[in-house]
Amino acid sequence: MRMMDEQPPSKRRKFNFTNVQFKDRDKDRDKVNKLREERKKLPIFPARSRLVQEVRKHDSVIVIGETGSGKTTQIPQYLLECGVHHGKLIAVTQPRRVAAITVSQRVAQEKNSEVGTLVGYCVRFDDMTTDSTKIKYMTDGMLLREAILDPLMNRYSVVILDEAHERTIHTDVLFGVVKAAQRNRKKKGLKPLKIIVMSATMDVDHFSTYFNQAPVLYLEGRQFPVQVLYCCEPQSDYLFTSLVTLFQIHREQPAGQDILIFLTGQEEIESAAKSIHDISRDMVGEAPPLVVCPLYAALPAPQQLKVFQPTPKGSRKVIVSTNIAETSVTIHGVKFVIDCGMVKAKVFNPHSGLDLLRVVRVSKAQALQRTGRAGREAAGSCYRIFTEKQFESLKDNTVPEIQRCNLSSVVLQMLALGISDIIKFDFMDKPSIESIVCALDNLILLGAIEKKDKIQLTPVGRKMSAFPLEPRLSKVILMAKEYHCLEEILSIVSLLSVDSILFTPHSKREEALAARKKFISSEGDSITLLNIYKAYKGVGGNKDWCRENFINMRNMKTALEVRRQLRDIVQRQQLPIQSCGQDTTAIRRCLSTGFFMNAAELQRTGDYITLSVRKTVSIHPSSALFQCKPAYVLYNELVQTSKCYMRDLTVVDPDWLSEAAPVLFKKKAAAASVT
Repeated sequence: MRMMDEQPPSKRRKFNFTNVQFKDRDKDRDKVNKLREERKKLPIFPARSRLVQEVRKHDSVIVIGETGSGKTTQIPQYLLECGVHHGKLIAVTQPRRVAAITVSQRVAQEKNSEVGTLVGYCVRFDDMTTDSTKIKYMTDGMLLREAILDPLMNRYSVVILDEAHERTIHTDVLFGVVKAAQRNRKKKGLKPLKIIVMSATMDVDHFSTYFNQAPVLYLEGRQFPVQVLYCCEPQSDYLFTSLVTLFQIHREQPAGQDILIFLTGQEEIESAAKSIHDISRDMVGEAPPLVVCPLYAALPAPQQLKVFQPTPKGSRKVIVSTNIAETSVTIHGVKFVIDCGMVKAKVFNPHSGLDLLRVVRVSKAQALQRTGRAGREAAGSCYRIFTEKQFESLKDNTVPEIQRCNLSSVVLQMLALGISDIIKFDFMDKPSIESIVCALDNLILLGAIEKKDKIQLTPVGRKMSAFPLEPRLSKVILMAKEYHCLEEILSIVSLLSVDSILFTPHSKREEALAARKKFISSEGDSITLLNIYKAYKGVGGNKDWCRENFINMRNMKTALEVRRQLRDIVQRQQLPIQSCGQDTTAIRRCLSTGFFMNAAELQRTGDYITLSVRKTVSIHPSSALFQCKPAYVLYNELVQTSKCYMRDLTVVDPDWLSEAAPVLFKKKAAAASVT
């Protein structure tokens, strides 16, 4: 027998051992077995057969279970394993994309499969499913868009509406749509559509009544006792009081017991994190070292991941977070929660037509969710930065988003679904008639709908409904054809559709602003964003370049994916993708065709007045135009803090606004001349 080494050198096969990977079947088997044992230890496991039995028996079921009971990951698997799905898809909706993605990854692990095969997810601009997918985690907005093409939801046998207490605008419409699909399938003699509504806290009677007296199943959760402590007196500065409370706990409690502080937004969190760093430096030797971890949506991914890393021995981790930590993610090691009692929420006033992002009081349901974070793994404590009397005065549940937001986007989707009588739609909690009328008026001004015998979509409106965007952004994309700048508009709209691509750490603020100067345009933030996008493409998405220029690489990559999918929709609509080159005037004129309702005029006082409702507003300090005073600007959103600020600005000419909406600005001019 000739041995391998006896072959001539030219005939010998060379192996690159550094690149060859071998699968360890025993290791994989051990991992699967470990996950199987973990599943059996979950509080939901003893209720498995009863749950399946109730779902078989009833068309709709309400499930209440503590965070950590396993309802989100296990119930879809139980239904799949017991054949309740009848070979069709099981949809599990989530209010937030991060939850849809992370939970699908966990369930795929438990099923020993890759994400996108048996278990997948579908969120805006990211679809990880195949023909073999049976459990599909998705945002409520994505399922709603699917219903436009298939109102009976024929692909699905079960729809699980998770975190129902959050009552997002899409979830509320989805309640009515899946209920109608269930009813119509029954009428047509088709296989039934099972509806499961899940949450940790919600008004169960309200939900049960809406879903035809659906039975309510209570799961015993993995909730440890939590001591709740209130302030003795109302606090005027919740941020300062939160920090005082933090250091009071820090001095008294041993290392290894982590603290979660709920605040309202990025700027507040960055300010608090800096203060914590500064104060803790003066406490060396008095208390354990502190590891401070901010957590908010716009934070770059590597820094978000620090939250989930084990706390170094002998130290204490302090997580300073928005309400993203209420339900979407579980952070291990948290023993204490400090709840400021406030949250940033969108509030729409149909009389003024203004959609403001402002800080408001939490509901009792939100406060309870936050408290539960301290009892995830052991007994804990929750310090509420408000009095017990103030807690009792809170609303029981969060006001549904549908009752406090601009409805233009959802009304457009409902019309695309064939629902023409919006006012008579079976909402669980009806929005005001004023809000619906305001949305219809906005869509008429955008040319998306018309009133004949009934309200109906125009050809432009039908095209707008194909985009998973706000109507004004969809209109801008469609109008880019006229201004030969679709290439640039796709980039700007993509960047406006994701969390901020700009990252300004509190400790390096001056450095970040200096790095950003080379991109700033005197024509506004939209052109500044376009300059950053072009530069990013020019360096091939280089990671070091992003770090040097304080660009959030994860959000930039998301924007590129958004752009790719918008480009696909545009190509299906056969719109010519042209570039205007250096002609930024064409871009700004195009933006005015969708944003004319968000226009403001400079006053002699130095402030601005919105042209729609004559409200005093100011330019946000983060804007490229903060040191400038152009006569007319468009804004993307208003943020209410100490002042009402405009964000994402574009300099425009007043004549462009009159061209975009002659009827609206003729009325405004007439009204102004009368006054």
